[in-house]
Amino acid sequence: MKTPQLSVLALLVVLSHKIQSNAFSISSHPTSSSNASSRSQLNMSMSNEKQNKFLFSIDRGGTFTDVHCILPNKQEIVRKLLSEDPDNYPDAPTEGIRRILHDFDMENVNEGYYQRGDSVYTGMIGSIRMGTTVATNALLERKGERMGLLITKGFKDLLKIGNQSRKDIFDLTCAMPKLLYEDVKEVDERVMLAQFFDEDKDAINDYAVPKMDALGSPKAGYGSRFQGLTGETVIDMKPPDMDAVKKQLEEFQKEGIKSLAIVLAHSYTYDKHEKMIGNLAEEMGCFTEVSMSSKVMPMVKLVNRGHTACAAAYLTPKISAYLSSFRQGFDQGLDDVMLTFMKSDGGLTPVDDFGGHQAILSGPAGGVIVSVAKCHSLGSPS
Repeated sequence: MKTPQLSVLALLVVLSHKIQSNAFSISSHPTSSSNASSRSQLNMSMSNEKQNKFLFSIDRGGTFTDVHCILPNKQEIVRKLLSEDPDNYPDAPTEGIRRILHDFDMENVNEGYYQRGDSVYTGMIGSIRMGTTVATNALLERKGERMGLLITKGFKDLLKIGNQSRKDIFDLTCAMPKLLYEDVKEVDERVMLAQFFDEDKDAINDYAVPKMDALGSPKAGYGSRFQGLTGETVIDMKPPDMDAVKKQLEEFQKEGIKSLAIVLAHSYTYDKHEKMIGNLAEEMGCFTEVSMSSKVMPMVKLVNRGHTACAAAYLTPKISAYLSSFRQGFDQGLDDVMLTFMKSDGGLTPVDDFGGHQAILSGPAGGVIVSVAKCHSLGSPS
């Protein structure tokens, strides 16, 4: 859609202006584990932006790519390219940046830089902020990575059932969206919250010892207590059998599934089981993406957390492939440039923390935020 595309570019331009007034801040996913190297890169790159360099804001849409640039002399220019034009260039944002640098950085042009087909020299690039519809289009066209789902035993159909949310609750012909995963397997593990069993303080010690029911399964409420990440007390009733899990992962591999979502009950507060399975999947080396719901979005509601983890597993490989191809168009100095991408909440996140699930609604989010910014600039109270 045209409006979201323009809104994304407008928002990125607003943020480019804010950095020049020292009012800009990086927004990263509140639950993502940002590494120290990406943070140090941002701090170094933000200082570089103040040194008379080219500041780029790019909206890569499905049809056109808009490239806005603030030149070292503070002049602003915009270039528009076809997002797909393989006969002339492999990547539109990279080509847009190259063309602007070729036209306005004459000192380095005279040194032989910015020629078509060469890696783009990054010495004069202060920052690159980008909004892209790569993830959105992959979701709408169902062109994401083939993926499988591992979920707690007993919840195999949970994401299919969902929470019954629909526009018309009484519409019996309501069409359900197609699920992103191709196959789902259940993990025989169980974690419970202790609060429902520990109300009788005098009986807490009785519950601390694991017990089995008549069917040979762990009895609810009995087992060792642990403090979860949220401060809640949990009972690790049954850890996953890793040999059985490995066989399930091997079955996914035989089916040609390349990406994996792991969604276990109560992992938002007790993520040990998800980490055990995630580490095993990564060690096997047969999955391009392993998305643990406890890492992607550690929220209480299992349905929402599960759908988000599936979106991450489905879309992140597409985003990663695009980012890899984008990086290849520049010299090694790109590691020292502040490269950030727009998320569905309207904020920006470092490239190393960017996942497919974070970009789905970046267009509409940009529309809202840039509208607020425009009204604020005009002095409108609403």
